[in-house]
Amino acid sequence: MAREFQRGHKARISDLTAGTDLYVGVQIAGPGLSFDISCFGLDADERLSDDRYFIFYNQPKSPEESIQLLGAQAGDTESFRVTLDRIPQQIKKLSFTATIDGAGQMSQIGPGYIRIVAGGEEVARYPFNGSEFSTERAVMLGDFYFKDVWRFAAVGQGFDGGLDALLRNFGGEVAEDEPAAPEPQQAPQPQAPQAAPGFAPP
Repeated sequence: MAREFQRGHKARISDLTAGTDLYVGVQIAGPGLSFDISCFGLDADERLSDDRYFIFYNQPKSPEESIQLLGAQAGDTESFRVTLDRIPQQIKKLSFTATIDGAGQMSQIGPGYIRIVAGGEEVARYPFNGSEFSTERAVMLGDFYFKDVWRFAAVGQGFDGGLDALLRNFGGEVAEDEPAAPEPQQAPQPQAPQAAPGFAPP
C-alpha cells in the first residue's frame, strides 16, 4: 500500500522500500498547458555544480545512468529511473521539478502527483492540485536527499520563474538556443524499455 505524503512530509527511502532501483512518476496537466519535467542533481550546497546532472528532454541521462528520463508511461506525464546506489558521492539531492512551457500559471493545473514505485509496487505518493498555487510558473515537486541515508521529501513549493529561472536558482548556466546540439543525445532513448522489468510500474 502506497504511503501518501502531504507537503513538507519526509521519510527515509529505506522505510518505504528495501529497493534502490526506483521509478519516479509525475502526473501534471492543465487545459492548454504544456510542461517540462526535470530532475536537478545538486551538491551539498544545493547547487548544480555539474551540468551533466540536469536531467531533462535534451539530456535524458546522467553520465553513469543513475538518473534516467524515461518519458510518459503508465498514466504518468513523465517518469524517471533512479538507481540510488549508483549516484556519485558529490550528488546529495535530486530535485524533481515541473515548469510551464509557454503561457499559464500553476493555479490552472488539475489534480497531479509525484509517486515512487519499487519492484512494480507503488510505495509513496504526494498528491497536489492548482489550489495550492497562484501565479507561479514552476513547482519543486519532491526531493530525494542524502542525510546519512537517502530520504524523500514532498516539497510542493511554487517558483515564479520558468525553467531558465529555476536553472539559475540552482546555479546552472542557461545555454543559448542551439537546435542542432541536442540531436546526438536523443539516439540512445529507445533502449529505455528494456530496463523496465525490475522496477517498472504496475
